[in-house]
Amino acid sequence: MERVRRKALVDAALRVIGDHGSLTVTMSDIARQAGVSPALAHHYFGSKEQLLIETIRSLLRQLRSDTAAALKAARTPRARLSAIIRVSFHADQFAPGTIAAWLAFYAEAQRSEETRRFLVIYARRLRSNLLADLKVLLPADAAERIAEGAAAMIDGLYIRQSLKSAPIGIEASIALTEDYLNALLATATATPSPGGRRNDHIEPPKGQMT
Repeated sequence: MERVRRKALVDAALRVIGDHGSLTVTMSDIARQAGVSPALAHHYFGSKEQLLIETIRSLLRQLRSDTAAALKAARTPRARLSAIIRVSFHADQFAPGTIAAWLAFYAEAQRSEETRRFLVIYARRLRSNLLADLKVLLPADAAERIAEGAAAMIDGLYIRQSLKSAPIGIEASIALTEDYLNALLATATATPSPGGRRNDHIEPPKGQMT
């Protein structure tokens, strides 16, 4: 029961933060959303700050789990890159409330060292996942440059989705990121590497044509 209630409070925190668009919510707001008393919420988490940290930790755990499952199902380095892109724009992560919560945590990171640390973990993990397969396909310097660009594009499209007046859907975001990646891969593989060889073995993601 404790595990169930803790999860209910974390889910409620995510919904309330998403609705408010900021972390200026109270433990009572979250408890009401979860259907429990504020006293019980304090019993399980001690303070609102601890509940908020657990909420962002929960988001990161889910993203890591989804990414691991997607990478396991991919058969080639290029397919693994596509899997990372698709997971980044997964429906659960791309839900309006979840996006609003992520943006609220980014704002909080300007004054909270612990929140900032968790967001740095996310950024490093995304870059590392991209870089691992790009290094199989490209020289190290090109791989690092493209990993940084792709990660920045994913984050940028995610932020753009929060603009109600100019939203970009899931499939459109995936297609834009794939186009960016394909263009840079094509440019990088058309240029001889320092060893004088070209990486001509890169295959397009499943369902795409070269």
